[in-house]
Amino acid sequence: MTNKEKYKQAFSALQPSHPICLEETTMKNTKTRIVLRPVAAVICVILLFGCARVAYAADVGGIRRTIQIWIHGDQTNAVMDIQNGHYTVSYEDAGGNTHEFGGGGVAFNPDGSERSLTEEEIMEHLSQPEVEYRDDGTVWIYYMEQAMEITDQFNEDSVCFLQLKDGDKTLYVTVKYGNGYATSPNAFVQPWEFNTNAG
Repeated sequence: MTNKEKYKQAFSALQPSHPICLEETTMKNTKTRIVLRPVAAVICVILLFGCARVAYAADVGGIRRTIQIWIHGDQTNAVMDIQNGHYTVSYEDAGGNTHEFGGGGVAFNPDGSERSLTEEEIMEHLSQPEVEYRDDGTVWIYYMEQAMEITDQFNEDSVCFLQLKDGDKTLYVTVKYGNGYATSPNAFVQPWEFNTNAG
């Protein structure tokens, strides 16, 4: 006798106590329906707002960061918004006044195609020196924590050459009075090499 036959013999003697009915019965539970409708409505509202928020974020795009930058020789907390290579920086001065400035542009890939500036490139641009021409006729340059008047350092050609230090780094700055400035980590940029407007 095989195992299969032994199982048949053992279970054939068992009989159910009640007759087995294989009819399908439908159960109605009204309480479940009453509870599920408001829950479903709440879930729909949450999904609707969630989708709208995602769509808004996708539409706005860009990057928003809280940063610290040097403004007029003071380290300042600011908010920077970057979108498609353009940036806007807003900050509050010591008097509580809000200021905003921006810029941006494109960079070129090795194959000559244009691309938006990266966040790192924008931050590098924001760490460049700033030249200010004040109403009193003085000229100031700001770099990191440094604020320096350079009014008397222009030569007879209205050009000023400066070496600015930041730790071990030296930045060579050439300022043409009223006609821009150029920087290099290696050597002074000559005045005829940039911004050829009369000035």
